[in-house]
Amino acid sequence: MKDSGSYQPYSYFQLMEVSLRELLVEKGVVTEAEVAAAVEDMRRRTPERGAGVVARAWLDRDFKAKLLENGTEACEQVGLDVPALKLVVVENTPGVHNVIVCTLCSCYPRMLLGIPPDWYKSHAYRSRVVREPRTVLAEFGLSLDEATTVRVHDSTADMRYLVLPMRPAGTEGWSEERLAALVTRDCMIGVAVPRLP
Repeated sequence: MKDSGSYQPYSYFQLMEVSLRELLVEKGVVTEAEVAAAVEDMRRRTPERGAGVVARAWLDRDFKAKLLENGTEACEQVGLDVPALKLVVVENTPGVHNVIVCTLCSCYPRMLLGIPPDWYKSHAYRSRVVREPRTVLAEFGLSLDEATTVRVHDSTADMRYLVLPMRPAGTEGWSEERLAALVTRDCMIGVAVPRLP
């Protein structure tokens, strides 16, 4: 592998990936084109997908109801594949704030948010947000009123959570695209809230 003109050996995991991919292609299990298409699909998975889902829920009452009832089916109805997972969408309200974690590893709704941030996978976040969620949220710059209940949701291997944040006041009449631009990855994890520019 070349890097800035100097040779860099493959890491253990890179070597395993290349070896497995080449073996699967050689045995006819997959083609190089299928691998390339799968990689490209993974690269297209960004927080903008999830932001679009949130903005649609803010504008479409029926879609929001379906999303809260069955997140997987709602996403599939708008053309977003949620493979073999149960997606649970939890709604923030004036009295309840939701935050997501995976205490065992880093289960995360990649199909809607892309690659998880390093802090989400860290032991510190995974252990502390369960014990002291208000303190962790304050470290992210999110201070909540003491009257607000904080609910922490723990993802699993076959179930993922997505936070449906509250729509900011002053956005009446905004388009779906303009609303989606307010929604960050951190809003959909629950460590931030959408803010007007």
